[in-house]
Amino acid sequence: MEKTIYKKLMAVQSELKAPKGQYNKFGGYSYRSCEDILEAVKPLLSNHGLVLTIADEIKTVGDRFYVQAEARLIDADNGDEIKTSAYAREALARKGMDDSQVTGSASSYARKYALNGLFCIDDNKDADTWNNTPQSRCNVRNDRPKGNYTKTGVHAEKNASSSSQTQKKPTSVDDYYQLVIDWARANEAVMFIGPLLKEKFNKGHFKELSLAEAKAFYENVDKLVDAAKAKDDAALMEGV
Repeated sequence: MEKTIYKKLMAVQSELKAPKGQYNKFGGYSYRSCEDILEAVKPLLSNHGLVLTIADEIKTVGDRFYVQAEARLIDADNGDEIKTSAYAREALARKGMDDSQVTGSASSYARKYALNGLFCIDDNKDADTWNNTPQSRCNVRNDRPKGNYTKTGVHAEKNASSSSQTQKKPTSVDDYYQLVIDWARANEAVMFIGPLLKEKFNKGHFKELSLAEAKAFYENVDKLVDAAKAKDDAALMEGV
């Protein structure tokens, strides 16, 4: 009996091992990129007679732009298909990037989570991130994994073993800047930092903050980003 596309997908999901091929030296953790997933899944697609395509589309909600990525799995035997999609909001601007690079960064985020949803890749409960607190979020933009690089996790990791003591205590704006950026990257939240700085402090860059402002922003960044995500998700659902 010919396998259905769902049975083929089930086989790929059970066989897929997507390693975390990227490493953050400052934070001391590994993470998985869109490219890591594609490299791991391509041989399995060939073995099971499947074709994978990924496409992007720009959507506007109010005055903001979102990249919608769609991962489409096609059965080469009969043309049946399964698809998933995910969203990522473009940042207003990112230091050192032109407009095309900003869009490309959002595209990479959206594509990764579309693939996560299609192949049931769980980025939660990672042993190599700072905090192993169980998370329940999954794949799409409206229910996206938050990551585990939290301040609580940093402190727990420091106390866990002497090797963790290389994480220095923040004493300057630059120190807090690096901590915020690493947290944002691990939580796929870099695009929120610039707008939040503008909203909360009317500053165009983190390094324009005073030491007290930098400390306050770092200590509350998870709550600020959660609130921003909730606001964006509500607006996105109204516009879709």
